[in-house]
Amino acid sequence: MPDRAPEPVDRQLPTDEARDLISLVRDIARREIAPKAAEEEDAGRFPRELFTLLSESGLLGLPYDAEYGGGDQSYEVYLQVLEELAAARLTVGLGVSVHTLASYALAAFGAKEQQAEYLPAMLGGGLLGAYCLSEPSSGSDAASLRTRAVRDGDDWVITGTKAWITHGGIADFYTVMARTGEEGPRGISAFLVPGDAEGLGAAVPEKKMGMKGSPTAQVHLDGVRVPDARRIGEEGQGFAIALSALDGGRLGIAACAIGLAQAALDEALGYATERRQFGKPIADFQGLRFMLADMATQIEAGRALYLAAARLRDAGRPFAKQAAMAKLHCTDTAMRVTTDAVQVLGGYGYTADFPAERLMREAKVLQIVEGTNQIQRMVIARHLAGPETR
Repeated sequence: MPDRAPEPVDRQLPTDEARDLISLVRDIARREIAPKAAEEEDAGRFPRELFTLLSESGLLGLPYDAEYGGGDQSYEVYLQVLEELAAARLTVGLGVSVHTLASYALAAFGAKEQQAEYLPAMLGGGLLGAYCLSEPSSGSDAASLRTRAVRDGDDWVITGTKAWITHGGIADFYTVMARTGEEGPRGISAFLVPGDAEGLGAAVPEKKMGMKGSPTAQVHLDGVRVPDARRIGEEGQGFAIALSALDGGRLGIAACAIGLAQAALDEALGYATERRQFGKPIADFQGLRFMLADMATQIEAGRALYLAAARLRDAGRPFAKQAAMAKLHCTDTAMRVTTDAVQVLGGYGYTADFPAERLMREAKVLQIVEGTNQIQRMVIARHLAGPETR
């Protein structure tokens, strides 16, 4: 392992409180997350105790109102926290992003009574959330989902299967999109389902290329009964809620991707300055210096792109196009940079003795989750040229 300690990212933060927050996150990452990351990922162990610590530290509800236990932080600040966490371990950074996504529907569309009853525990009470939109037969075509909720008096009875659910089987609550009416997007509603609901279960977690410590599983709802008081928003509003949530979620993935890429660059730079060949550090060779320069430039560009989108969101301006651009660019950057990091380390980069190969495997999933990068290109093109002609 390289002995050279990486320089912390020079962040332009809006307040002293934000700077203190980043210092806290870096301390937690250095002491509690990074030292165990490789071992626990290799063992496929989910660090639930870390999420308890993050909740106790106020880091699981950063972009939400303090009235309900949130951190009252801007997305500009929240995303930089995610980047720091993901640089230490992607399972943790992405886990916080998914929890934030799962909390969004209630925080943005819930009734005041619902928010007062459920949000404090979700944002600061040690709970962990999951977001249930995708299904075995509807991934990118989410509007064709088949999970159905049927009204029964004051309750809804939900039946169906959700797929590719991060935290599936271990979450304390699930934000579930289910069909309550006609086919298509207008027939979908959103529900807040407790993790211990009768009839709710999960399959064995998927065996994945990377992020082995983060459980991804199908979630089965077999006649799960929830009161109408757990329906979020109006009947038929669920798909609009889901799309609104994904705009913010894509920024979370973008930030995680840049954190992962930064970790790979730090590893490559540390190795290149210490590894000697032909009597000098390999970082002295122009071909490798140019590779490191390109890696750093791509990371800085991605960081600027996701922060620009975050500032639009914070200002209450439309940001869906920029969120798709950020997700597309940052995750493609993570794939390129981690691949280059393996190349810089040469044979060592291909071994599990160094983190480069793990970072490369983890980067791949970021091009797929929360809308594949092909879907991001479709979203961007629609903003530029309008909907496709039929």
